[in-house]
Amino acid sequence: MEIWINPRCSKCRTALGELDEAGVEYTVRRYLDEPPTAAELEQVLERLGLEPWDITRTDEQAAKDLGMKDWPREAGDRARWIAAMAEHPILIQRPIITADDGHAVVVRTPEALKSVLP
Repeated sequence: MEIWINPRCSKCRTALGELDEAGVEYTVRRYLDEPPTAAELEQVLERLGLEPWDITRTDEQAAKDLGMKDWPREAGDRARWIAAMAEHPILIQRPIITADDGHAVVVRTPEALKSVLP
């Protein structure tokens, strides 16, 4: 599995600790240093079963500068949201785990993390 993290994020650090404690093998992607492409974001969103606005951190300064809280949230606007996240990866909710079985989850709760543990 792969986990997208920001090392400054407490939820990311907690998730890493839980993965280590469970003995799970994983790859860390520091997504601020290695931003996902728009195509990668599309794939992750499909695996998550979510829309881009569902995983956008709209309280970040970049989102405020872009006025994202006022952007439409309709199918025709997906590409605009994804492009903004690809350009400003700080906008991506974290941590995100993509499991080898195709399952993906935004790990904001202990229950979400447990869903990818063996």
